Amino acid sequence: MKPNLIERAARIAASAHQGQIRKEGPYPYIEHPAVVALMLARHGFDETVIAAALVHDVLEDTGYAEADMRAELGRDVMTIIASVTNDDSLSWEDKKKRYIETVRAGSEGAKAVATADKIANARSFLVAYAAQGPDLWKHFNAGREKKLWFENAMLAMLQETWQHPLIVEYRALVEEMNALP
Repeated sequence: MKPNLIERAARIAASAHQGQIRKEGPYPYIEHPAVVALMLARHGFDETVIAAALVHDVLEDTGYAEADMRAELGRDVMTIIASVTNDDSLSWEDKKKRYIETVRAGSEGAKAVATADKIANARSFLVAYAAQGPDLWKHFNAGREKKLWFENAMLAMLQETWQHPLIVEYRALVEEMNALP
């Protein structure tokens, strides 16, 4: 019997992210996609969206082959992944502008994965900030101003294009980040 879609995605994510650590703190990277997936499950999203959440960073941050992922998880998951994967061939600012536009044009599933990802990232950031203070901004290539520009631009796009309780949570976190020195 073949494992279900979520199980296959979880196995891919666990294998692909093995040994990776999050930059906000010394914990295994796999916790991040697990948190994103659980958040979306709690909000009632279907298995395609939850599976996409589990592997949303795999193509961008690991050597896992896109063709292998497509064969294992299918077209619907890959359509969401395509909307939420950064194009690392671009400059930081162009990459973030493109990300916002691909999510804007993406499905509800893509918006859900992107929003849950941003919520999880913001929560991690705020926890790390409480421990490290303003020095944490140095861990981000773009620095404080550009990171906040991106979070605010992402929030504005989501508020224009999608209505969901996740946006309320994201807005509160962005407001908290904006208030940090």
